[in-house]
Amino acid sequence: MPDVTINHCEKAHALLKADADKILRLIEVQIENLTMPQCPVYEDVLDTQMFGLSREIDFAVRLNLITEEEGRNLLENLEKKLNILHEASQKSL
Repeated sequence: MPDVTINHCEKAHALLKADADKILRLIEVQIENLTMPQCPVYEDVLDTQMFGLSREIDFAVRLNLITEEEGRNLLENLEKKLNILHEASQKSL
């Protein structure tokens, strides 16, 4: 694989990871300061952000910048972190 392609692949993965981290931070702030996880606004934000990220990942996979497995791992990792965050917020109620 040419160096340019590898660089694009690494950059795509880093950008997708950064977007996943932004979603996590957004939800952390929302839980801490704005609304509870049962709130429809919270759910809408989470659903919209996750859908957007999944579309970004699908696009990167279609361009062969990341593998389907890498994309699936990014989403699963974010979902695990969000579940931990959600459970922690439920315990503090």
